[in-house]
Amino acid sequence: MSKSISLSLVLAASLGLAACSGGAENTTANNAMENTMENATNAAENAMNAAENATNAAANATNAANASNAM
Repeated sequence: MSKSISLSLVLAASLGLAACSGGAENTTANNAMENTMENATNAAENAMNAAENATNAAANATNAANASNAM
């Protein structure tokens, strides 16, 4: 759920930046913007992966506790 929300926010921000670009083409500025958007997307994906890993670790800990209680 949070993964899709985060991705939606990144896409909305990317579209907003693309829509607000000026009429004059500046290759350096465009490359910098593309790199910034790519970095933001990668950071969002890394954050989502970290959250998923934390969720999995919590589930693993719960499973281990349940297994030790069953003995």
